[in-house]
Amino acid sequence: MTTTAGTQVPSSPWLQPDDDDFQRIVGKDKFVFLDRVLGLIENEIVPPTRAGATKGNKLFGAAVLRKSDLSTVVVATNTETENPLLHGEITTINRFYDISKDARPAAGDSIFVTTHEPCPLCLSGISWGGFDNFFYLFSYEDSRDAFGIPHDIQMLDSVFRCPEGTYNEKNQYWSAWGIPALVASLPEAQRGPLEQRIASLRQTYDGISGIYQQQKAAGTGADVPLK
Repeated sequence: MTTTAGTQVPSSPWLQPDDDDFQRIVGKDKFVFLDRVLGLIENEIVPPTRAGATKGNKLFGAAVLRKSDLSTVVVATNTETENPLLHGEITTINRFYDISKDARPAAGDSIFVTTHEPCPLCLSGISWGGFDNFFYLFSYEDSRDAFGIPHDIQMLDSVFRCPEGTYNEKNQYWSAWGIPALVASLPEAQRGPLEQRIASLRQTYDGISGIYQQQKAAGTGADVPLK
């Protein structure tokens, strides 16, 4: 980075969370945690996401869990047919804070799960929302190449000068993990069944993506600037 005076300002180092960070933030057995998160996506996030896609919304969904017992606090999906800023994560954060203060956990006592790697808007929303973590299933490259939605990675590169969507996965606000990478770090006996579930979820989201793309092609999708 260069200031207007031409002085070089060093960038912060690129950091990634490790197993110690996982235990500090999540405090659960990794396999048990991943089994729960995949079940959350399969059973709680997919149904409203599919329903939303039939109305022209994108296929991005999210949820908040309690760190203590991994119970569900809130689940939501993209609702940009109402407002182009209502991405899956933003809708989830709004609904989380709609819960009365005495009935919801603190953001710092919560796990944030998102189906797709969060865009710049949602990265900021998670930060401003006070969450110290997030876990995502599909990467920016998946959003661009498999699901035909390239805006996340393009915006990070074009606006924020983050080539290929790179960012600090560990920073002063949160630590972030890709679920497939976490699965790949497990022993083989545990890894195989979870990888099969991820493959099945990819097929499920391919189908939801087809619904969204059909709506977009027919002109019945969300009336948003970035389709």
